[in-house]
Amino acid sequence: MSIYKKLFEAKKEIGKISKDSTNPFFKSKYFDINGLLEHVEPILQKHDLLLLQPITDGKVSTVIVDIETGEKVISEMTLPQLNDPQKLGSCVSYYRRYTAQSLIGLQATDDDANLASRPPKKVTAKVYTDCKTKEELRAFYASLPEDQQKGLKDLITEFALKLK
Repeated sequence: MSIYKKLFEAKKEIGKISKDSTNPFFKSKYFDINGLLEHVEPILQKHDLLLLQPITDGKVSTVIVDIETGEKVISEMTLPQLNDPQKLGSCVSYYRRYTAQSLIGLQATDDDANLASRPPKKVTAKVYTDCKTKEELRAFYASLPEDQQKGLKDLITEFALKLK
């Protein structure tokens, strides 16, 4: 059986992933990488598929390997150049979640094809690091187009923890 047939069979069993974590700053639900792996890995393993998530050459990859044939499917994203290890760690977690979600084709209710197809509006007047309080940061975040809110959510959440 090919890796694609095995993935097809596994995906029928995986179904929808429930959003089990809450972002306290944005009061939104999401599924974290641990919840995702806890749900998906036993099903993949049942079909002799191994999920790996190496970081190589500045990229986070999700690789599914058919342990019988050695066939692989891969999804990867290039990490941004960051000097702050905590921000980089947040990006790694985020990219692990989204490369796995993309590779397996999991349903994601927070993705909006219409938003993704529109060119993003550029924010040039102010950046989130200019904010001095959580109230200013919330107002800044609310002023962003939804596609930019999604892209900055993890970084802004981390920044909010440092504010009054």
